[in-house]
Amino acid sequence: MSCGSRGRRVAAVAAETLQAAQAGADAVVVGYAPLDVASDPEHAFAGAPLHPDGNVLRHIALRHGRPVRVRRDGTPVEEVVVEGLYEVPAQYQANPATDAALALPSPDGGVELHVASPYPHSDRDQVAECLGLPAGMVRLMPTGAGGCSGTREDVGLTAVVGLLALRTGRPVKAVLGREESRVAGGHRHAARMKYTHRADRDGRLLAVEAQIILDGGAYAGVSPEVIGRLVGCAAGPYMVPHAAVDAWAVRTNNPPAGAMRGPGAVQVCFAYEAQMDKLAYALGMDPVELRLRNALSTGTMLTTGQILDGPVPVGTALRAVAEAAPPAAPPAPGTLRGVGYAVGLMPLLGIEGADESSTATVRLDRGVVTVTCAAVEVGQGFVTLVRQIVDEVLGVPDAIVLQAGTALPTAGSPGVGRHTWLTAGAVEQAAREIRERLLAPVAARYGMTARLLDVRGGRIRSYDGLIDLSVDVMYEDTATVTTAGACRAPATEPLDDAGQGNAYPAVAFSACRVVVDLDPDLGTIRVVDVTGAYDAGRVLDPAQARVRVESSVAMGVGLALTEDPETDWTPPGTWDLPPVRIAAWIEEPQPGAPFGAKGLADAAIVPVPAAVAAAVRDATGFELPRLPLRPRDVVLD
Repeated sequence: MSCGSRGRRVAAVAAETLQAAQAGADAVVVGYAPLDVASDPEHAFAGAPLHPDGNVLRHIALRHGRPVRVRRDGTPVEEVVVEGLYEVPAQYQANPATDAALALPSPDGGVELHVASPYPHSDRDQVAECLGLPAGMVRLMPTGAGGCSGTREDVGLTAVVGLLALRTGRPVKAVLGREESRVAGGHRHAARMKYTHRADRDGRLLAVEAQIILDGGAYAGVSPEVIGRLVGCAAGPYMVPHAAVDAWAVRTNNPPAGAMRGPGAVQVCFAYEAQMDKLAYALGMDPVELRLRNALSTGTMLTTGQILDGPVPVGTALRAVAEAAPPAAPPAPGTLRGVGYAVGLMPLLGIEGADESSTATVRLDRGVVTVTCAAVEVGQGFVTLVRQIVDEVLGVPDAIVLQAGTALPTAGSPGVGRHTWLTAGAVEQAAREIRERLLAPVAARYGMTARLLDVRGGRIRSYDGLIDLSVDVMYEDTATVTTAGACRAPATEPLDDAGQGNAYPAVAFSACRVVVDLDPDLGTIRVVDVTGAYDAGRVLDPAQARVRVESSVAMGVGLALTEDPETDWTPPGTWDLPPVRIAAWIEEPQPGAPFGAKGLADAAIVPVPAAVAAAVRDATGFELPRLPLRPRDVVLD
């Protein structure tokens, strides 16, 4: 049995110079025993097992509701049925910096690691297991992971430099090249999907049936969790009386898949939104109207049986993009213009009973605030968010946010809005405790409670405007105050054998409209405009929020148009990216989240590839069931 794949480490060489290390690596001779390669995920079902546990990493057979055969008045329902086969390839993360790690042997026989890790505690535990050391003898210091979008979960490089440092007793550093990083890193799961949608003649959805296979690659990784997210999104943000969805993640000998922005939701959105366009065409309906007619709203139910009791602004988001002004520039001569719409949803935080929490310590010393926590800034704007929370609660605009390692309690991974909710929530709680403590004596002087005072812009003001003081009076009697805060995710439960259960702490939604111009002779596609509306809860920093959306649009356009693992993998350049317009920030606060804010980037990417495909479909009339859309796919005869 073997579960290996290309890009796995088989030998390690340490040397004092790069040239000597390369010479040593060239001298290594490895003998391989050729085995049958399982590269097609569909063949993995019947193929030889690659692991003692078999090739199926997880299977969920979701069954929801019952088929609708008759109307309430007893008359039979006339069904309109559309079907489709869809394929989404693997997608490389393309971090701005490639993977690198530095290992320093410790006097106690352990090792200190400096690595761009988004989740240092998990990496520490995995490396300790690889090295045969107690977790306490491995200390990991994250160096920052700017531009990380869910990757850097593979600890192979970190474990190798740790092992070499222990064996040599000397510091060891390794840096991967771009191609090495691409092969070794975790990718978005490739997916194959078969869908059947059923609706009545009025455009009301009756049923969604789907069979979905994800290529998990050589190792289990996060595939079981991705499947758990995927099934809740498989029917889209629509009310569906009956759903039958079978979703599998399987092992292959392909490079391992990992978490990438919008895990699982991006793939199924491409399929279910193509189905909605097909259904609109079959019914002779406007595609926006069809979506609005079936949109989820607060109090409705996902196909997992979970009632959505938080904000569900699906209709609001879709109307915002549909009513936004079109691009000012007309199509270029000789090109075809197409317009496409898509709506997506994304479960946030840990799912299916994950016990997630985060802690943070806030220290105020003579007007200077220092925040300490184990959350890593990976480009999601966490440090900016923390500073804004401290400014809003304590009136101090320039908080110091310390980069901490595994010496502190874990803050979890940064994906799907965890730090925006949990770690920022812990910071908010600690800051509010300090605020209450310091404002109490100030309020007592004026015969009121601290809750009647507001701290903003360096001033303390009362609700009636009679008190207006400098924030410095808070610090007159107290030199230093230190408080710890904690925030825990809402309770959830695992999905049962029928894929039913309250598995998701919260769900975020987004909608976008894409406009493309297509050259019918060359097959070239130019995205002219992307207009989006985003369920943000509350936008604390509009500039940072826009950056998150623009990065998600770039990633979605790359998946839709330029990134083809089978030919020439090319991420989009600045010349490939259109203007991104915000039709609406939908600020309906999420209960329990700090200031009501939600994570933004994961939900923002979900509808982008689907909307690009819809726009090209509108321009050509072609079915376009596979991403990326290549020139040969869209050339008109």
